[in-house]
Amino acid sequence: METVNVSGLKNNPSEALRMSHRDVVVVMNRDRPDALMVGVETAGMLEAKGVKPALATALFRDGHLSLARSARLAEMSVAEFAAHVSRLGIPVVRLNAQETTRDLDTLDQWLASS
Repeated sequence: METVNVSGLKNNPSEALRMSHRDVVVVMNRDRPDALMVGVETAGMLEAKGVKPALATALFRDGHLSLARSARLAEMSVAEFAAHVSRLGIPVVRLNAQETTRDLDTLDQWLASS
C-alpha cells in the first residue's frame, strides 16, 4: 500500500496516479485516511461483467465523455450505446430550445433543397 498526503496530491497528482497503477494508494488528510486511489486496469476491475458499460454510461451521463468515446469504452457500437442510454432515460442529444430551433430550421432548409 502506498500513501500520499493531500498536499502532495495537489502538487503532483501524476505521481499518485502512477502509484495507483502498482498498488492501492491511501490519500491522507493530515493524520487521517481520506480517500483511496485504485488503478482500475491493474486491479482487473474493467474486465468484470457489466463494469465497462456502467462506467461508460456514468461518464457520458455526467458529460465527461462523448457518445463515441463512451461507446468505445463500453465496447458497443455508437448506435447500440445510444439505444442503451436512451433506454435508461439519458438524453443522447442535449440542446436548449434555441439550439433545437436552429437545428430544425437547418433541417427544414436541407429538406427543401433536396
